[in-house]
Amino acid sequence: MSQRSTRREFIKQSSALGAAFWVGGQNLSAAEKSPLERLNFASIGIGGKGASDSASAAKHGNLVAICDIDDKRLAKSAARYPKAKKFNDYREMLTEMGDQFDAVTVSTPDHSHAPASVMAMKKGKHCFTQKPLTWSVSEARIMREVANENKVATQMGNQGTAKNGFREAVEVIRSGVLGNVREAHVWTNRPVWGKGIERPPEGEPVPKHIHWDLFLGPAPYRPFSTVYTPFEWRGWLDFGTGALGDMACHTMNMHVMALDLFDPLTVEAEEEGMIENETYPKSTKITYQFGQRGKLVPLKLTWYDGGNLPPEEILMGEKMKSSGVVLVGDEGNFYTPDDYGAEYVLLPKDKFKDFKKPEQSLPRSPGHFEEFVVACKGGDPAMSNFNYASRLTETALLGNLAIRAGKKIEWDAKKMEVTNLPEANKFLSRDYRDGWSL
Repeated sequence: MSQRSTRREFIKQSSALGAAFWVGGQNLSAAEKSPLERLNFASIGIGGKGASDSASAAKHGNLVAICDIDDKRLAKSAARYPKAKKFNDYREMLTEMGDQFDAVTVSTPDHSHAPASVMAMKKGKHCFTQKPLTWSVSEARIMREVANENKVATQMGNQGTAKNGFREAVEVIRSGVLGNVREAHVWTNRPVWGKGIERPPEGEPVPKHIHWDLFLGPAPYRPFSTVYTPFEWRGWLDFGTGALGDMACHTMNMHVMALDLFDPLTVEAEEEGMIENETYPKSTKITYQFGQRGKLVPLKLTWYDGGNLPPEEILMGEKMKSSGVVLVGDEGNFYTPDDYGAEYVLLPKDKFKDFKKPEQSLPRSPGHFEEFVVACKGGDPAMSNFNYASRLTETALLGNLAIRAGKKIEWDAKKMEVTNLPEANKFLSRDYRDGWSL
């Protein structure tokens, strides 16, 4: 029997134990009695958040391959993980070494999340992809479908989902203590990058350590500029998803889960400073309308960024922080000043001073990446697996579609189309450059 098949059998046999550790919240490493049980990982994107994602992979398994379009970052990571083989192009890595690892982490700019993840999943690799899950709405739907077709373990990198406070907050809201929740207000201090600016002039030379064509990946060609990379890419339409993509998978996560806020009926955006086909706005206010969801009443969710804020009276005297969420219910309000929803207060305080927390109904997490490892070994799915994360991402990114449409959109989630404004459907996806595909 080969070393590879032997290791796979060990991993399979450890799945039941892994699931027990997920529920019990104990140290995952205690489940690994043999090196053969450790997963082999490959990391796509090792700068920024990719540095911590690859470190998590190395901590909980064997990091056998690393990939980045920046040779300096690659050299720095290689010094830390000398046994990992280096690549600039994830397509080459997946083709050449696809039989030598079990799972990937994808921590690239947003526009490359889907093509890298889908290629990996189609090769049977478990997939951990940073938030937002994708650049476009259609990519999010495809990610979910491909993950299920290939029966791989998945997780989006919105780490707040694993916090005990987050799960407790979901339980509190689901308990009905607020009565019918009819409004949600979400605000953020983003954007903090280039926004509302024109395309930079051409002629800037590409540094020798940057593989610019690989950075562009599926995005339309444009000449290199340091305005785009390594940080400012998030504000540019071709590469990033703006304030919504950066933060909504965190700040909208808790109440989307608690109140089943998927598939809005309409989305309308007010924006300032949008540069079409270049950068996201300087500020936006986006209104989502959700219909009846089982026993849950229709709800209006308002997103604020770029200095826009909700009315102060909904905080009932609490100090408004730079980001937060307020849910408005018939019996009271729920305020979290935490991007992850892990800290909260029920308002008015006097009314809820004797409130008793509901019994625990959600399992507590051993840790965000640890959940992914357990799932890879056949245990329970991570809570932010792609079946959930793709729907959260779709909801968020419909706000960007409404920004680009310039009018209120009416959304048919089942058909995945804008019904009142057919010309807006072009913003659901885009054509990839030659050589790149899903």
